[in-house]
Order: sequence, then structure tokens, then C-alpha cells
Amino acid sequence: MDMQLIAVAGLVAVTITLWATRGLPEYLTALLFFAFAMILHVAPASLVFSGFTSAAFWLVISGYVIGIAIRKTGLASRCAGGLAAYLSRSYAQMVFGIVGLTYMLAFVMPSNMGRIALLMPIVLALADRVGFGDKSPGRIGLSLAVGFGTFQLSASILPANVPNLVMAGAIDTTYGLQLSYLPYLILHAPVLGFMKGLALCACVVWLFPDKVKKSIELEPSRPWSPEEKRLGLLLLTTLGLWLTDSLHGISPAWVGLVAACLCLLPRVGFVSSEEFGQEVNHRTAIYVAAILGLAALVGHTGLGALIGNEVLALAPLDPTSPFHSYASIVGLSTLLNFVVTANGVPALFTPLAQSMATASGLPLLSVLMMQVIGFSTPLLPYQASPIVLAIEMGRIPFVAALRLSLALAFITFVFLAPINYGWFVFLGWLP
Repeated sequence: MDMQLIAVAGLVAVTITLWATRGLPEYLTALLFFAFAMILHVAPASLVFSGFTSAAFWLVISGYVIGIAIRKTGLASRCAGGLAAYLSRSYAQMVFGIVGLTYMLAFVMPSNMGRIALLMPIVLALADRVGFGDKSPGRIGLSLAVGFGTFQLSASILPANVPNLVMAGAIDTTYGLQLSYLPYLILHAPVLGFMKGLALCACVVWLFPDKVKKSIELEPSRPWSPEEKRLGLLLLTTLGLWLTDSLHGISPAWVGLVAACLCLLPRVGFVSSEEFGQEVNHRTAIYVAAILGLAALVGHTGLGALIGNEVLALAPLDPTSPFHSYASIVGLSTLLNFVVTANGVPALFTPLAQSMATASGLPLLSVLMMQVIGFSTPLLPYQASPIVLAIEMGRIPFVAALRLSLALAFITFVFLAPINYGWFVFLGWLP
């Protein structure tokens, strides 16, 4: 390792440690990362600050603005009222309904950040209606159901999140292989979609037990205000453009940004400049930009490849034991989550897949698909920026999110990963 790589490794290690332990506020750690990356000259400014030009960063900003508009116009309360009568019979029913809603929405809306921005104000309004006050277990549980359901379950749907798209692009670029929507869905949805969704619901109900305080009956519909009608039309148009992004080629981030700008327009919009300054969580936006910049730095400097190769040398890949090789490959993708977060794992893992396939005797495409289990199961909340956004929007204590992360990871690696192996074998993806 040369001195520059040593400097990068030290900077990354300190940054990740501070995020994981919350030794400093996340935004302050992010700012320190930017400052020392530039002082140490470890990479060009365009790379270090690349997170600010990423789609995810602008989805965070636009998501906050849209969320404020949904709440301020009363649209969140209206949607919550419509859902409350069907979901408020019990807390468990609310959790199952919300997790199911996050998964169904992933089929039609390609942005994790956008889905969280759309759902969180509605779910928080629903929590208010059933009597879950601030910091109550029920409110925390419902908010975490939105964040974890949106990120983790969407990994089973090919175009539904950023890591999936990074993986598909890296596989195409590196090996000339193109992933297909339906085979991918059949391979991952039964275990990483449906079964993991059930596990998530069980963990939320178990870790954050609560009871519905108010029984809600279906309310007579009140007339729509002009603001609700305008915002509803804007949201339908935005959702339509998100659904058809493959046709018009405009990124969901820029569609969301235009929608946010319309919400901010004087007299026409719904959010004032004061509300934009006070209620948009710029700290989270800076945090997300730093996560993405760190991932880009690790990949650009070669640190990620170095770490991957070193770990690969220790991995027990054995052609005579497919399951042990499978477990080692899943473990490697999980470890990479600590280094570059979920968005960066596919960019580092994919080039290593051919070596792993050769050493293990497993098919290349099967090895490539194993990484989905790892990057979709963060052990720490900071490893997935959509979960970070949900934590901030729901004002969730970090410890609560950490407990759910660890519990769901335990169930995934101890129970779901072996079941997933059996599913791969059943479908003929593994010997």
C-alpha cells in the first residue's frame, strides 16, 4: 500500500467508526470527511463531492419538500383517514399492512427515496390518528416498517432500488450479461421479498409492542380543498413519470426535483421559503452525500478491490461443498457493506465474482446473484441511505433502528439464507 492508499484507508476507517458508534453527529462526521479528504488530497474534489451530484441526494431534498406539502395541505391526513378504518383494528394489522404497501409500491415506483417521502407523512398521520404519540413504541415501529420494508424488500425487484441498478450495470459492463425482470423476480421474491417481509413484520411487532389507543371508523369524505386537488394532480403526474422513466429517459431524481420546485413556487406552491429552511433536514442530505462520496472514493482509489481480494483470499471456497462456498460469498458481500454501504457493494463485488466462481466451481451468474442477500441486509442503519432518511423523517432513536437491523439480520443469515440456498438449488441455479 502506498501512502495515499494508507491515508484513504485511515480516513474511511475513522469515518465509518464515527457513523457506526455515533461518536459525533452524522452530519458533523460527514463534514469532517469532506474536509480531510480535501486536505489530504486523496482524490479530486469532483469525486469527493460526487454525492451532491447523485440522484439519491436530490431525491432526499425533493422527498422532504414533497413530504412537507403532503402534510401541510391535509392530504396526508386524508390518506391516513382512508387507511385507518382498514388497518387500525390492531397494531399487528397496521404493521403488516404498511409493510405490504411498501412492497407493492416498489413494483410501480422505482425510487426508494421517493417511496419513503410519499409514505412517511401518511404513516405518521395514521400513527397520530390511532393515538401513537411521539417516541411511543407503536410510532417508532410503524416508521421503521416504512424504512426497512422500502429498502430491504425492494432488492427482490430488479429496477426498484439503486444497488440493484448498480449491480445490473456492473454485470453488463464487466461480463456482457443482461439481467431480465421476471427471472430475477422469481429467483429473489419468494425469500427476500415475501418471507423477509413476514420476518420484518414479526420483528417490528416483537421489538416495539404497542396497542391501538383509538378505534377508528370510516369517516364521511370531506370536500377536497383546491390545494389538495392541485397537489394530488402533481403527485399523480410525478408518479406517472416515475413509472414511465424507461420510456422518456428522465431520472426519477430530476422528476422529483421538478415536483419539489413546483411545491416551492410562491402563490402556486405549498411550501414557503421559511418552511424549506426550517423543516427540510439538510443534515440528512449532507450525510447521504458523504455516504455516496465515501463509496466513490473507496472504489476510485482501489481500496475496495484491495479489501475484497484480501477477504477473498481468506474465504473458504470449496468446489466439493457448494453450501460452504455459498455462505462465504454471502458473507463477503455483507462485509463489503461496512466499507462502501449498500450502493457501492455491487461495484466492488461484481469484478470479483469470476474469481469466486472459478474457486468455488459455482456458475458465474449464481455467484453474482448471491450478493443481493448481503447488500440488502444492512447490519447497521448507516449502510443504507433510505433507512437513514426514514430514521430522520420519523425522528426515530438510533438505538431502535439498530435493534431492528440486528434482529432482522440474524433471522436473514440464520434462517432465510439457508432457505434461499435451497430455492437456488430447486430452480437449478446451484448444483
